[in-house]
Amino acid sequence: MDQTRIAEQTTEFVDLMKRAQNLAQRSSANAMAKATGQEFSVLDAGTIAQAYARAGMQLASDPFALAQFQMGLWSDSAKAWLKAWSNGGEDSGDRRFRDGRWSADPVSRGLRDLHLAVENAAERLIGALPEGDKDSLRVSFYTRQLLSALAPANYLALNPVARDRFLETEGRSLLDGFRNLLDDLERGDGRLDINMTDRDAFEVGRDLATTPGEVVYQNQLMQLIHYRPLTETQFKRPLLFVPPWINKYYIFDMKPDNSMVRYMLEQGHSVFLISWVNPTQQHAELSFQDYMRLGPLAALDAMETATGQNEFDILGFCIGGILVTATLAYMAVKKDKRIKTATTLATMVDFTDVGEIGVFIDRDRLEVLRNHMAEKGYLENHHLQDMFSMIRENDLIWSFHVMNYLMGRKPPAFDLLYWNGDSTRLPAAMLLWYLEKIYIENGLRKPGHLTMDGVPIDISKIDIPFYVLATKEDHIAPWRSIYPTTGLLGGKTTFVLGGSGHIAGVINPPGKRQKYGFWTGDTYPADPNGWLAEAEKHEGSWWPHWAGWIESNSPAKKVPAYDPDKGGLTPIEPAPGSYVKAD
Repeated sequence: MDQTRIAEQTTEFVDLMKRAQNLAQRSSANAMAKATGQEFSVLDAGTIAQAYARAGMQLASDPFALAQFQMGLWSDSAKAWLKAWSNGGEDSGDRRFRDGRWSADPVSRGLRDLHLAVENAAERLIGALPEGDKDSLRVSFYTRQLLSALAPANYLALNPVARDRFLETEGRSLLDGFRNLLDDLERGDGRLDINMTDRDAFEVGRDLATTPGEVVYQNQLMQLIHYRPLTETQFKRPLLFVPPWINKYYIFDMKPDNSMVRYMLEQGHSVFLISWVNPTQQHAELSFQDYMRLGPLAALDAMETATGQNEFDILGFCIGGILVTATLAYMAVKKDKRIKTATTLATMVDFTDVGEIGVFIDRDRLEVLRNHMAEKGYLENHHLQDMFSMIRENDLIWSFHVMNYLMGRKPPAFDLLYWNGDSTRLPAAMLLWYLEKIYIENGLRKPGHLTMDGVPIDISKIDIPFYVLATKEDHIAPWRSIYPTTGLLGGKTTFVLGGSGHIAGVINPPGKRQKYGFWTGDTYPADPNGWLAEAEKHEGSWWPHWAGWIESNSPAKKVPAYDPDKGGLTPIEPAPGSYVKAD
């Protein structure tokens, strides 16, 4: 390396250290606020410690299990090192170590296999804890977090790929990684906000959410978009999309080639969509019932005015699907029959088994959350991002740690991850009621346990055709926890299992790249595994199957396309509207 380059990098390093010093002061203030209880955190040291203490007592009562763990760990560790020095070139099958250099070098191979042996041994030991117990779930989850953090891939000195890049770039990769780390800390104001995509590659309204339409109605909670038709005639019944309000609505309208809105317009549907506001302190008192009244119910009234129709199809995704289900139960009591078919995507209505999300929420944590939101009136968006990232820590945390900080690279442009990072705040009243009544008390599962605007909610009263989509690798809404919906609704239910996870399994358009298939079945036994064993596997996207289902439940006659400029509502502004762009 020449002297000029050394001088330039030295100057750059000094500048970065000045930035780091300023950040350290802010990070210390944030850490102090968390330690004194002034700031909410998804991690609660006391709860975690109690879980490990109780689990330790359970394991201590079974010395045979502990002895098996120790013997198994010693045996597997010895085999890992012996195999590393005697064999070569074997792939572990773990994506963290997919680069061939992990297999080519015996030291790296040994470190890799030793780590995998420790992970396997820990999994066997924790498997001896009582199944279904909350402490067991927490111990399993946080042990996995710790071991994932300790993987040799996460350390420059132990990662052969990062070491080679350091040498190839003459140290430049480490300097770039340090800059990336500071950028992420500055963006999070001292909190690590890991960059997962090229944020400059996308802009809402320019690259994403570009399907033409008009905002035809708005209130304090949402804007209603009426999309311009792409066919001369359309199905008589307009379709309403109800997105989740923990992210922006454009998950339904990404790029043109993976826009569900555009796809349904091309199939001849008239599409309306709710764009939720990003709540501030002034929205603190908005309740779950307000989301119903000012969301789907207000949207249906506006759609009647816009089109002159009084029959509709509706779709809800994630918590938007929970809202749709509760709203339909409310409408059933009110004898409101405007909705003729309903679709929910990645939506649980039975919270008996919520999966790993359950490690974060209980009544004690609910009170902490209540105190935290008392002044601000909302929950900051990054808390949910942290929870969801920890559920897939190797994919959403440590892979980017390696790329951004050890390798000194910038992540590539990826629209789904851009949307994932564009999350919203949550109003206090809605969130607390939802977590207590629906999540902890499993209120949708119990007829009459919940009331909305004074109306008892009983989802068995919903007697319209219902399409329920789950995805096989969903870590947020596990498919086996969605499956019980088939026995809870009063109408004919069609259950479909898509491939992949919570987002990629839903946004899986038909086209050249048929990544994931889906499963269907005609009967619904109580056991979801029994259903899957008999289900039929289909290649390609589930979207055409769903579109065909809606068509089979729609009037055969089509009508002239509904034009937002010629309807009963005056357009307010072009799509995507202003609510979706608010920070």
